[in-house]
Amino acid sequence: MLKLNRLVVLTLAILISSSAFSQQGNARGPIGESPYDIVSLWHKPFAQPGYAFGGNSGIWAESPDRIIIAQRGETVLPYPIPDDFLGFAGHMGLNVLTDTNRRVWNNCLYSLNADGKVIELYDQWDYLCEGSAGPGPHRIRISPYDPESRVWLVNETFHQIYVFSNDFSELLATYGEKGVSGDDETHFGRPQDVAFLPDGRILIADGLDNNRVMIMDSDMNYLGEFGSEGTGPGQTNTIHAVAIGPDGRVFVLDRSGGRVNVWRTTDNPMEFEFERSIGDLTLPLDIIVNEDDFWITDLGPLRFVNFDFEGNLKYTWLVPRELPDGYIEVHTFSVDSDGTLYGGDNQYGRTQKFLPKAGVNPELLINPPWTAR
Repeated sequence: MLKLNRLVVLTLAILISSSAFSQQGNARGPIGESPYDIVSLWHKPFAQPGYAFGGNSGIWAESPDRIIIAQRGETVLPYPIPDDFLGFAGHMGLNVLTDTNRRVWNNCLYSLNADGKVIELYDQWDYLCEGSAGPGPHRIRISPYDPESRVWLVNETFHQIYVFSNDFSELLATYGEKGVSGDDETHFGRPQDVAFLPDGRILIADGLDNNRVMIMDSDMNYLGEFGSEGTGPGQTNTIHAVAIGPDGRVFVLDRSGGRVNVWRTTDNPMEFEFERSIGDLTLPLDIIVNEDDFWITDLGPLRFVNFDFEGNLKYTWLVPRELPDGYIEVHTFSVDSDGTLYGGDNQYGRTQKFLPKAGVNPELLINPPWTAR
């Protein structure tokens, strides 16, 4: 019953985000203009006739000319398709998050070039999502310390994490038991994210069922874990993302708890210390940590929010809902080496590209994720 109530709260928060936008809802100052210009209709359709993108749940901008996308299958479109169709399901009034009866597990992984055109379809891996009644793929990550740049894909519904070669020609490893939720050293409970420490340790945001961050060595052997379910210091209600920052900081995004918990590494590789909680948020979704601050996306209204490491709110900009360039939710976002921002919409169903405005204050821009130099 408790998990059902959380689902109801999540659904309501998403549905009311559009009405909250006009009132600025839970958004607090300083609120300013977006520092980016959106590239209208950047994500070029490639599906077969009668189909459109599904929810773009995972993005990794490996380079300015290779943006890897994980989507929650494709969406079967109603007939007839209007002549002015813009190529994404949201334009026809569909919500790919809630219209699950229209979901088919096609083209779950692919990559785009700088012009938003598909480079490669990795449809040989669609079987990893087939048969899923739930959302399926959730995050894509690549460790900045991995010379092979292997691609990690988190599959929430099947409680698994996959590791691919960079070109997706090989599935190198699978962690977790398909369809089996667990809280031991080798099982996950709807995992959400993965992050990489400079010393080789791997952190698993395990996530919706277990509310823990698992500490693994570089070979994915279990070392320990931190965090637990609740509202106390360091506790979470649903971990949705995890990210690494300087000075041993680890940022754990609590979606239902509406905050980010900051932890620190210790001399013991199996132990982390809780530092502080940051934010009075509605439904935070994803996070990127920079040198001395971090950015998140949040709903109610949909916005990008910037905090420093002490928890001070530095800047907020709102993301409009109106089409053709609006969003319902920025479920995931990534920044390439040129500073270009990409955001995946899990409800309208597409990814969009944001270019920094000419002459904008660089302090307002999101940099690529922090890495140890």
